[in-house]
This record gives sequence, C-alpha cells and structure tokens, in this order.
Amino acid sequence: MLNTEIDVQLRDIVEGTDADPLEDLARRLLVEIGEDVTRDGLKDTPARYARWWREFTDYDPGTIETLFETTSAGQLVLVSGIEVWSLCEHHLLPFNCSLTIAYQSAEQLLGLSKFARIAHRHAHKLQVQERLVSDIASDIMRITGAQDVAVIGQGEHLCMTMRGIRTSARMTSTSFHGAFAQESTARSELFALVRGV
Repeated sequence: MLNTEIDVQLRDIVEGTDADPLEDLARRLLVEIGEDVTRDGLKDTPARYARWWREFTDYDPGTIETLFETTSAGQLVLVSGIEVWSLCEHHLLPFNCSLTIAYQSAEQLLGLSKFARIAHRHAHKLQVQERLVSDIASDIMRITGAQDVAVIGQGEHLCMTMRGIRTSARMTSTSFHGAFAQESTARSELFALVRGV
C-alpha cells in the first residue's frame, strides 16, 4: 500500500515499465539513503544494479567435469592463485579469496581450467569463506574420485574492512581430507609447496 510521498514518486517512475524487480529495490535503497533517483548520475543505476545481481547470481561456470587419464596415480596436483569474488551472506558485501587446491590423483586428472570453474561456481552466490572452501573440496572429491583433497582460501572481507572495526585483514580457511587431514608425507609436501608459492 502506498502511504508516503516517496512511494508515490517511485510508483510514478516505474509505472508502465517491464523493469526487473531488483530495479525497484535499488530505487528504494537510493531514496532511503537520501539520493535523488532522477538525477543524471543515478538515472540508470537501478538497471545497472539489477543487471549486476542477475549476472553474478546466474553465473554459468561451463563444463566442470573434464577428466583425463593419468599415467602416475597418487601424484600430488596443486593449483594456486585462483582469485574469486563472492558476497558475504551476513552483510551482502564482497569478499575476495585466493584459493589453493590440491589433490592426489587417482586414475584420472581434472582439467586445469576446471579448478577455477569449480571455484567460481561456488563463489557466485551468497557465501561464507568456510563453506566456500568446503564446497570446492567436495566437488573436487566428487568429480575426480580422489579422497585426498585440500583447499586453502585466504580472503579479505569488506564487511570487516568497510564497516564495524574498519580494519583490513586476511582470513585463512582450510578443508583437508584423506591424507591431508592427518600428519603424512602428502600433508608435509603440500605445506612445503604452499610456503614456496
């Protein structure tokens, strides 16, 4: 029910359009923080806002399950420096995360680009870093059949940098499985490689 002058103004702006409902939310947000949604710099902002949210949440990683036969089962495979952006589900603010993914190959190897595709698949939703690394590890295990999987994520969260304490920091989260979850040669090799990266 429209009961304020602002509601009437917003209705007049969007009436008769096939606008994405997210545009209406963006207009409401702009008005609530004291902005004039009709000024030149903001006229197209609600549409851009809506497109960005749709693009981010409708992300398609493409094929993630390309496997190749290996000639040396048990080999440690490590891919590092995979950079993703996600959104903190508590504040809807971005966080970036640098990921290292390792596994000991079974009979098949995962295609190199698939590591990044899997990481982005889980980053393009409302997330927490701990779940992000855990979800990536689960996908690597499911797709490759490997039980020895490790994922390390190091992220900076704008919900801490821009609000609250307003201090930047890097948080590290891990998801270790199989040989990486206990003292082992694989775990020692992983840590040596990560330190050298």
